[in-house]
Amino acid sequence: MERGQTKQRVEELLFCLYERPMHPELFQIDRMKRIQQARYQTEVWIAGLSHVVMVQRGNHVLTELITEDNELLPKSGLATSFRFRGERDHTQSFDNGMRYILSTQVERLTPQLFPAMHRDYMHFARNRGLFVSFDGWDHDGLAPFSFVDCDARDHELHVHAFHAFPDELTLLKTQSIFEIGKPTIAPA
Repeated sequence: MERGQTKQRVEELLFCLYERPMHPELFQIDRMKRIQQARYQTEVWIAGLSHVVMVQRGNHVLTELITEDNELLPKSGLATSFRFRGERDHTQSFDNGMRYILSTQVERLTPQLFPAMHRDYMHFARNRGLFVSFDGWDHDGLAPFSFVDCDARDHELHVHAFHAFPDELTLLKTQSIFEIGKPTIAPA
């Protein structure tokens, strides 16, 4: 997507959960972070007002993807997908012992409340996680932004993502947990 020519909109976004990795050439990646834990590794990408989180344990990969509907997205390995509307929860377990838990919220605010919320999230996001502000898409002095913050623990990854759409007075919030599974103890 060319910045400045096309704005993303909440109703155009699609949530996908894959049992496979994604190829970076499918996205215009604005920021990236790698997290290495003893039992898993993670890559997080911000790509416009969307994101990709890939969690790999051994040969098993789960990928959380929030993106515009795109015919280039692979069909293989797709575990679930849906459009964002209001609030939604989703839980899914996999044969490899991994489990995924998601909570989403599309929060529409009043013109009086959105600027204060926007300012508070911008201030918080600049000091943590991955943050990208899209100043070229500014609306009434407020720039859209994407913010993804991860809390990597031994056997799970917590991901909090916020995508702000000032022209819609809307914030898309997602909270997800990738449960890696407890380590197995070999018999003595």
